Amino acid sequence: MYTTLITAPQLQELMASGAPLCVMDCSFDLMKPEAGQAQFEGEHIPGSIYVHLDHHLSEKSSTAQRASGGRHPLPSRETFATRLGALGLGNGMQAVVLDRQAITTSGRLWWMLKWCGHEAVAVLDGGLAAWKAAGGAVASGPALPLPPASFALKEPLARTVSAQELSGALGRAEQTVVDARAAVRFRGETEPLDPVAGHIPGALNRPFSDNAMPDGRFKPAAQLRLEFERLLAGRDPASVVHQCGSGVSAVPNLLAMEIAGLGRTRLYPGSWSEWCNTPGLPVAQG
Repeated sequence: MYTTLITAPQLQELMASGAPLCVMDCSFDLMKPEAGQAQFEGEHIPGSIYVHLDHHLSEKSSTAQRASGGRHPLPSRETFATRLGALGLGNGMQAVVLDRQAITTSGRLWWMLKWCGHEAVAVLDGGLAAWKAAGGAVASGPALPLPPASFALKEPLARTVSAQELSGALGRAEQTVVDARAAVRFRGETEPLDPVAGHIPGALNRPFSDNAMPDGRFKPAAQLRLEFERLLAGRDPASVVHQCGSGVSAVPNLLAMEIAGLGRTRLYPGSWSEWCNTPGLPVAQG
């Protein structure tokens, strides 16, 4: 079972073995929401399916079926389980997720599957570029749909924190907020997506892009551990709550900490887009 990362050669071996497998491509551009599907149809791993951030990994239509706030609200676990089954993922399958955007949207799917109790999910390290560099074949055109499967919810293997819980623990040792947005957004110098610039008071800043090497693969585990320990400066890794703008690009930091052997930490799914739109919650800049 692969539970964090899988390399392109490992995925090739898994595909050749005939083991139950679902490869899910989550490529997505926040500024051009339909660009990801066009990228997928241009070239993708044969047999993979396309998973859309807005249509599959968020709930933007029914507030009653949401599990969080923010620009990309989580669907309820029940709603998401139904979508997974319709996509063709069953409980007995190994899931492999990838994207072309530095493990942002694929990280979201990785985390959501853990949240639904599915441990057998791994991110393709380096994404499609690594697959092609390893000699992997590519296909083009729309995805060939998989047969519907049964996906039953299990106990969550990932934990969330709500805005109320986070605000109630501000400044306490048992909570360390890590913001994955770019430094200029964190400091409040610019805000291209949300109505208020700044960050949650007391948060630390680690842009999600800091986890990757130039070729798009994650840095070695020992290097990630050193960098996070330097960031935390003695704080307990178990106290960490990850956030970003809308709960998507925070996950590479969460995954990086797990790769580094620092445990599976918590996520604030609503993130800055929920926080800055909630009356009464404090904002810091600088």
